Amino acid sequence: MWKYLSIINKNLVVAIPMMMFFGFIYGLNFQVGFLKNLILPFTFFMVFPMMVTLKIKKVFEGGDTKAQLLTQGINFGIIPFIAFGLGSFFFVDRPFMALGLLLAGLLPTSGMTISWTGFAKGNVEAAIKMTVIGLIIGSIATPFYVKFLMGANLDVNIMAIMKQIVVIVLLPMVAGFLTQQYLVKKLGQSVFQKKWAPRFPGMAIIGVLGIVFVAIALKATAIADSPQMLMMIIVPLLIIYVINYLLATIVGKIFLPERDAIALVYGSVMRNLSIALAISINAFGSQGSSAALVIAVAYIIQVQSAAWYVKFTDKLFLRKKIPATN
Repeated sequence: MWKYLSIINKNLVVAIPMMMFFGFIYGLNFQVGFLKNLILPFTFFMVFPMMVTLKIKKVFEGGDTKAQLLTQGINFGIIPFIAFGLGSFFFVDRPFMALGLLLAGLLPTSGMTISWTGFAKGNVEAAIKMTVIGLIIGSIATPFYVKFLMGANLDVNIMAIMKQIVVIVLLPMVAGFLTQQYLVKKLGQSVFQKKWAPRFPGMAIIGVLGIVFVAIALKATAIADSPQMLMMIIVPLLIIYVINYLLATIVGKIFLPERDAIALVYGSVMRNLSIALAISINAFGSQGSSAALVIAVAYIIQVQSAAWYVKFTDKLFLRKKIPATN
């Protein structure tokens, strides 16, 4: 099982569009109401595995303060407001789609932040710290950002959002940390890191694909009735990601060493779409499925763009290729 999950995790560029297609077909042909009951367990599968492998102690280590401040400045001082502005422009009469765009731009960093930073030969230690800090700040700030920016167009219940964040983020975080401590104590740090830690990201993909399937299935009829809706969603998402990549790359190249700059890019561009999906559906009921559709489409753009950025990293940072030796 672990082998197959690992293969899927390395091929998200194919797996997520396929799951969206299956969800669409299912939603057109079967009753989907019961699928909402699967959202919470799928959410746990998304968040818990990442928490088991997170090294929370890294937050308290120094050496990259400038990179951390710049990353969170972009994450919470710039991108959410760009997402809100684009949502207000593109989704004038669809406030829950605007909400989806805001959530997609508001919750930074995921396990993929660390993975893609490693693939691009960036500073993985800084990326780990960005992931933990971004998750904590995002969890605290999200209800207030949503209320402040969307309160005029939506009935935003701050306490309901906070409750969902406790269930979706805090409880899995505590459970993951306790699981990590138990396994390390029982097996030893070396065995845990080599044998068990690599398995958990594969478990997370079960939750990701499950939530994507549910989100698309719930909106399948609406998509079939209005296929142009997908293009209407893709355009503002593309604009957000292009701006985010350009901004993070320029800021990183100007102010940071190369490896820290790469961590900054993935620490700001990779959004925690899993948690955003869970919040949109759990905190906003049936109407939240419109927000979830936007976030599900963001998965495709995010994974594809991250893979392409790795391919162009050498050119963007003017790295010299080392010639092969015989």
